[in-house]
Amino acid sequence: MKKLHVGAVAAATGVAVVLTGCASGSGGDASTDGKPTIVVDMWAGSEDDTTALEKQVAIAQEENPEVVVKLQTAPWNDFFTKLTTNMASGNMACVTGMSGAQLGGFTDGFRELTTDDLEAAGLDFADFNPGAEGILSFEGGLYGVPFDVATMLVYYNQDMLTASGAASPEIGWTFDDFEDIATAATTDGKYGFGMGMGGYQWMSMPIAYSGKQPASEDGTLHIDDADFVDAASWYSGLVTDLGVAAPVASASDTGWGENQYTGGNAAMAVDGTWNAVSYLNNESGFAAGMAPLPTGDHGNSGPILGSGYGISKTCDHPEEALKVMGSLLGKDAQDYIASSGRSYPARTESQPLYFDSIDEQYREQVKTVFESAFETTVPLYMTKNWEKLDSYIQPNLVSVYNGQMEMSDLLESAQTQFGN
Repeated sequence: MKKLHVGAVAAATGVAVVLTGCASGSGGDASTDGKPTIVVDMWAGSEDDTTALEKQVAIAQEENPEVVVKLQTAPWNDFFTKLTTNMASGNMACVTGMSGAQLGGFTDGFRELTTDDLEAAGLDFADFNPGAEGILSFEGGLYGVPFDVATMLVYYNQDMLTASGAASPEIGWTFDDFEDIATAATTDGKYGFGMGMGGYQWMSMPIAYSGKQPASEDGTLHIDDADFVDAASWYSGLVTDLGVAAPVASASDTGWGENQYTGGNAAMAVDGTWNAVSYLNNESGFAAGMAPLPTGDHGNSGPILGSGYGISKTCDHPEEALKVMGSLLGKDAQDYIASSGRSYPARTESQPLYFDSIDEQYREQVKTVFESAFETTVPLYMTKNWEKLDSYIQPNLVSVYNGQMEMSDLLESAQTQFGN
């Protein structure tokens, strides 16, 4: 397994990587030696997270000796609260981390990146995973570049499938194959599929089934689109019509499908690539497998997700900040992310290193499925009030899955309340 000892970079070059441990912003002050300070603000949930960020920042510092690169972090649960405060006070860090799912509420704080900005950063989306340009885009504007990518897969319990005589999902499988497997695996009080309650978990299958998204690139909501409604109704029908999935007990069971899967009550469930390794090493001890989303009439285009960095509007040294961002997203930093196994990098040339970090017994399966799934991913478009939309839909999915409400009625109601 190839490991990059980038931690030695900082020591060898004597760069000043400063960890403040809080998210109080700094737009780009002059340091004591006259060099501009470029603050990198990112969430970190553990000591390992912080160490990994320090190593990436060390790479950026080595590549940009004309500035002082300073890292500040906050836990995920605090990061966006503090970011809101920093935005309001004009004190947002020059290089700020952002999740694609959260971007809609923070575009006012970020500089909309241009082609010249990307050139100044030394970044070209041709070097990144297909669809990566959409992760930190919103309403047609580009606000950042991702450092990692994720998509949704179907995970399966091979032991349950074998015991029931059901086939196993394979790359290129269709929705007819999915129904056949789910039906065959529904036996002896167990179900073939666990219904998703989370936004990505429930929405991915209807998107793949219909080839339609509930929003457009310009931020227009059309969740009542006839094709999407039909696909979403098919999805809820897995409970109400086919009976291959159990109804959800409570709106608070946000991880219902995934828990049904890990608990051995459902043979399949949809979840993100970020959980691939944990599912393969599940505590229940069953043999786990994974496959891309089934192929529909429009292919098997799963949504591409991820997080990255953008430049704040209030940064005093945007040109320098762009270069630092470029280094954080450059080959060396991406090689580190990949080889450490922390996440699947957005830069395609670094992606093979990620598989070297995975236990050899699972490596080929993960590599084959990831490469197939990410080959056809598409950006997931959202609206400004996407979070409110999600909060409205999720609890009502319980009534839909229980047959007390039609999916079409829920989506039409959502369109009326949250449409542009």
